[in-house]
Amino acid sequence: MKPSFASVDEQLAWLSIGTQQVIPVEELKKKLAQGKRLRVKLGLDPTAPDLHLGHAVVLSKLKQFHDAGHEVIFLVGDFTARIGDPTGRSKTRPPLDDAAIAHNMKTYLEQVGKILDTNKITIAYNSEWLSKLTMKDLIQLCSKVTLARITEREDFAKRIANHEPISFHELLYPLMQGYDSVALKADVELGGTDQTFNLLMGRYLQEQYGQEPQVIMTVPLLEGLDGVQKMSKSLGNYIGLTEPAPQAYGKLMSMSDQLMWRYFLVLLHKTEAEIKKMQQEIASGKAHPMQLKKQMAYDIITQFWSPNEADDAQKQFEAVFEQRDYSQAQAIDLPEGTDNPINIINLLKLLDAIPSSSEGRRLIEGKAVKVDGELIVDVKAMVDWREGTHVKVGKHRIYKISPTL
Repeated sequence: MKPSFASVDEQLAWLSIGTQQVIPVEELKKKLAQGKRLRVKLGLDPTAPDLHLGHAVVLSKLKQFHDAGHEVIFLVGDFTARIGDPTGRSKTRPPLDDAAIAHNMKTYLEQVGKILDTNKITIAYNSEWLSKLTMKDLIQLCSKVTLARITEREDFAKRIANHEPISFHELLYPLMQGYDSVALKADVELGGTDQTFNLLMGRYLQEQYGQEPQVIMTVPLLEGLDGVQKMSKSLGNYIGLTEPAPQAYGKLMSMSDQLMWRYFLVLLHKTEAEIKKMQQEIASGKAHPMQLKKQMAYDIITQFWSPNEADDAQKQFEAVFEQRDYSQAQAIDLPEGTDNPINIINLLKLLDAIPSSSEGRRLIEGKAVKVDGELIVDVKAMVDWREGTHVKVGKHRIYKISPTL
């Protein structure tokens, strides 16, 4: 349902919840005051098959614009994926082949559909215009930006200072992302704070091509479950949008009390005033951190999975961790022919409890893995398993082994 706003200021305040920057905010206010339907762009390159809650932050902001009645454009960077965004990287990203990009695009749209109704938004692909640029077009595009401006970018500047190589095609990436805004005539572009340079490039190029420049809206990068690094599958601190709801709920419950305020703000769009009120309730003893964390986890699962899955996940969590009924733990079928005994690292991988061996070693060395109540301290440990064996990973994740297929 489209929200109603009493004024432009009220709509601006609602759209700005949880944002890092709006550049420039007065231009967005002016665009909203015109009463027209804004074209709001978000681009993601399909460089990996899975999205996580870190991606959901900016997708949720896009949904807010959609709910407010604006035209939202989810741009699939199927052409720029061949380059790979060099943002934050110290090495050139290896190129993806067409098959990998096609596979990742399919899974992206399926996962985006958990947050946005893909039948009611505009889905665009930047290969539609970037693949058609002639050499003359490309030279014209490059002529609008100086090398000095491109190398102002923090990651490029660091690589130059450290005498690390930069491939020339990487220098073209910000221009191509910026040209997307020209092609789409975007009024607003969304992105994480790490995308600020690229987003501003779009604004600059629109001016060079005689268009009204887009407004930039950045959202903060979501810290992963460790509360330190940004959410990343490679760091093992992520919650994937395709994970089973009980597993995602358990991961949310494993975060620190301090980190949950960040998730309330960035994912659930609670205002600073609402968060302060909850903190005061804890300080006065009116509320308990566990109670609020369960509400946070329930609301996130409701929003990005479904209300029914949120109900089931919370009931399962309460049965396993409050009533110690391990029979209610998440059941996992091991593949036929699974070794028995099996190395603990390999078992954790089969349970989809870890993304990598290094994460398994970190958990075991941190004394965070138990099998049937027995602490595992050796990464080379061999585990005898049977139907009903339960494996505890961290404080709030328990897996129960089902019969083999």
